[in-house]
Amino acid sequence: MELKSLGAKVLFYPTPVMIVGTYDREGRPNVMTAAWGGVCCSAPPSMAVSLRKVTYSYGNLIERKAFTISIPGEQHMKEADYFGMVSGKNVDKFKETGLTPVRSQVVDAPYVGEFPLILELRLLQTVEIGLHTQFIGEIMDIKADVSVLSENGTTPDIEKIRPLIFTPESRFYYGVGRQLGKAFSIGKR
Repeated sequence: MELKSLGAKVLFYPTPVMIVGTYDREGRPNVMTAAWGGVCCSAPPSMAVSLRKVTYSYGNLIERKAFTISIPGEQHMKEADYFGMVSGKNVDKFKETGLTPVRSQVVDAPYVGEFPLILELRLLQTVEIGLHTQFIGEIMDIKADVSVLSENGTTPDIEKIRPLIFTPESRFYYGVGRQLGKAFSIGKR
């Protein structure tokens, strides 16, 4: 194997496609697409998402101290992409896409009703990094459409959700590939 230096840049494969839901000061639901984020702690169960200060969602999240992360399936790739292209300050993204804002009963934030997996988060802390601010939220509840649950009905099935993943450098969306082996097991052989 021959390694080549690619320099210091944001290049990590894959990154998740997350739809961050917030309310603005007037209570209007807004969503934006984010890929800089993921699980950051097991106890308390927490997620982090990094947003630029210029986004409308940034101010909403600071104001409301809560957000949701909706995970779109492949069938909603077009809508997920659109959510990242326009500002909720100027456009009602739900109206434009025909998708449904649903008020969380757990946190002060909306989620996308048609998306199969929802995380509801209470803001724990923010970390100023540079161009982005990392918002760390404690997961207060997770909702999953029953159609995407595994046979035992207790965990989401990735092959049923068919989440989108993003490649930052080439700017393409991909689907999840095939199962390769059981984690914390295959290494024992």
